[in-house]
Parts: sequence; C-alpha cells; structure tokens
Amino acid sequence: MKIRTILAASLGLTLASTTLAQVVGKPEDQIRWRQSAYHTLAWSMARIKANVEGTYNKDQVVEAANVIQAVANSKMGALFQPNTGSGKGWKETRVKPEFFKAESRDELGRIAGAYGKEANEMARVAATGDAGAVKAQFGKLGESCKACHDKFRKDE
Repeated sequence: MKIRTILAASLGLTLASTTLAQVVGKPEDQIRWRQSAYHTLAWSMARIKANVEGTYNKDQVVEAANVIQAVANSKMGALFQPNTGSGKGWKETRVKPEFFKAESRDELGRIAGAYGKEANEMARVAATGDAGAVKAQFGKLGESCKACHDKFRKDE
C-alpha cells in the first residue's frame, strides 16, 4: 500500500505540474518543475545504486524504480516549451539549445522512448527482487539517461 501511495503522489504531482505548465506558462515555473523532477530522478537512481552496491533492500529498490517509472511516463516533455531554453528555475537551466531545434526532434524522441522503455523495465525487474538482474537493468537505465545528458544537457 505504501508503494502505491508514493507512486500515486509522485504521478499526481508530476501530472499537476504538467497541467499547470500548460495553464500558467511561466518559463521559470516550467524550469523549476522539471528541475525538481530531475532531482527526484537523481535521488531515486542514487537509492537503487546504494542498494546494488551495498546491502540490498528489495522494498527500497521497488519504491525508487516505481518513482522513476512514474516520472518517465508523466509526459513531462510539456515542461520544455520553446521559451524555457534559458533562464532560471531553482538554478540556471542546463538544457542545450539543440534540444529545441526541429532537426533534433527525431533523435530526442528516440532517446526519450529508450529511456521510457528502460524505466518501465527497471520497475518490472525491481519487482522480482533479483539483485543481479536489478544491477544489470540499472546499468541500462543509466545509459539511457546518459544518452540524453550527452546530447542535450550542458555541463555544470
């Protein structure tokens, strides 16, 4: 029940943010909301990493994987409006200008689709409790994150 509550809350917050972004439309809000989502993803990835590198706790891994899956499937692409390529949310956005170019759409779609696939698979594998399979899938999920970072995120 606790996992469902966390998943529902995470998904609800993400969907609310997406709806508000379309209604409110303030670039700084959209940047802040997406930065918050990415920080949540980073925290969830760190939780899984700590488990596969240390003492494995299936419940923690499942919770983190479900959050990742929820955010990956939340349609948060709505928070990347053309007027959000520069500016500040919690900090300056690190999205590269290439992200917003028409010629990047196909590649972006491919990268985002691969990330969604790996996030869904991470949740499925986490539910099995097989630490070795989780570690292998965590590597695939990390590579799908890195593909977008390499192409569309500025270094700090």
